[in-house]
Amino acid sequence: MRPATDGMRQAVFSSLGARVVGARFVDLFAGSGAYGLEAFSRGASGGTFVERSAKASACLRRNIAAVCRSLKRNGEELVAVEADALSLPAGVGDSPDLIFVDPPYGEIGAIAPALFMKLSAALPGGWKGLVVFEMPGEETVESEGWNCVRRLGRGARQPSAAFFARAG
Repeated sequence: MRPATDGMRQAVFSSLGARVVGARFVDLFAGSGAYGLEAFSRGASGGTFVERSAKASACLRRNIAAVCRSLKRNGEELVAVEADALSLPAGVGDSPDLIFVDPPYGEIGAIAPALFMKLSAALPGGWKGLVVFEMPGEETVESEGWNCVRRLGRGARQPSAAFFARAG
């Protein structure tokens, strides 16, 4: 598991600002849940975490419980699903405001096109949310029907995040 770096997460959430408050999110390739839990701790109303690894899912559930205890919230607004992120389980079709994507870096080339095609099919036309996609700084992701509206960090071998909005 390669959790999102604190610095990259802070940069992402500084850029998102007030957009997080009250937002619904989906955290794909959730791992430890760093992105979704950060959103929840910053006022997101809730969301869905998707992680296929049983070991990582167990860690994720412990992290959700710890954050909920810390925030004195019961966590009913959070759902952890053990599934392949490319299957887009329940939660994505509910039109989230933010979708965090932090896939294994070595698989981004294969994952990104399929993921954006699935998102295009699953999300309603006119969807106004953002996809926040973490990747190495030297990597680029492009997909028909999606525009990269912001990019944070671009250094070689450094994490970066691209913010995608639906084109049109």
